[in-house]
Amino acid sequence: MAGEPPLLAPDDPQARTQHLLALPADVGADEVEVLAASRFGAARWEAASTYEPPPRTGLVPVVTAALGMRQVPSTRPARALRLGRLSRLVGPYRTDEHVATGLGLPAATSTVWRLDCPAARGEAPWPGGGDREGLNRAFPDGLPVRDEERAVRWLVAVARRLHGSVRIAGSGVVLTPDPEASIDLTVLTDRWLEPAETLGVVRRVLPAARPSGSGQAWAGPAPTETPEARRRLGRHGLPDESVRARLSAEADAFDAHWLAHPPEAHAFGVEVDLGLDGMLVVEVGEEAALPPLLVGLPWTAGGVVAYRVHWEPVDVEDLETERPSLAHRVARGRTAPRVHAVARALHDAVGGEVADEAEFLVHPEDL
Repeated sequence: MAGEPPLLAPDDPQARTQHLLALPADVGADEVEVLAASRFGAARWEAASTYEPPPRTGLVPVVTAALGMRQVPSTRPARALRLGRLSRLVGPYRTDEHVATGLGLPAATSTVWRLDCPAARGEAPWPGGGDREGLNRAFPDGLPVRDEERAVRWLVAVARRLHGSVRIAGSGVVLTPDPEASIDLTVLTDRWLEPAETLGVVRRVLPAARPSGSGQAWAGPAPTETPEARRRLGRHGLPDESVRARLSAEADAFDAHWLAHPPEAHAFGVEVDLGLDGMLVVEVGEEAALPPLLVGLPWTAGGVVAYRVHWEPVDVEDLETERPSLAHRVARGRTAPRVHAVARALHDAVGGEVADEAEFLVHPEDL
């Protein structure tokens, strides 16, 4: 549709009574649409409502003092992007520095979307809990639930991905999530690598990689029976010495067989000790819940394997903090290139798609 988005009026009451997604100038509606389809299977465009400006397409003649008659693009109406049964995103609207700052949004905000969704609130947040997204301070009287929670969490994830902000109606809190805060990646594919193969791929990037738990080798069950214990069991009518010896020998043989012939792995891990930066872990297993964009594709029909590249910092509580410590941010900055390199190497080996923590797809060339 021709034309530019309508201008958000400074006195628009809906700008203060609805949650807002504020985005910079280089973000188009198509990017927002893809991120909606990545989270909501029923995402689709629809007419915003009857109170939006009527659609006009093409060029409109305008008389100017300097140039006389000239043609300028018409203003097109806002549209609505359906997210859930009760939630939709209406926009985009143009804004300027004056309107943006009046709403508490960053001055660099170029476009704004309104979340049209009824409020659904639960209990007030517990004090002292993790608040990675800042929702506890944004909803001090009651956290969102149901459709509103799903939509608000998606808004925050979109703001993180697209370097934007979210203004929460009611409290007026503006959340500007750090785009660097989420570094975990997952490679989704239909190809299974055996543990040794996966270890080899990771070692090409990080030679210190090892199988998860390899520093704690299991030597079988520890002997716990003492002569006194055996005599005590015998007095209480339990199996005698010869029967217990036979059962113990059978158990030892069973354990020895499984140690020598372990079952085929259906899930396993690879870990890399990063010292002061924590641990990098690759967790491999079947994946049942796929991003909506991947559901129904030919290569996902027979099952999908997930290779999750996850960072575990020294202090895991920092992962759930909206403003983590400087030490955490420094360690995260050093670890992010390693996570990207491992995910890229795994993708080169197995193909498929790469997704971030919000289940938004990431192009491998961007890693």
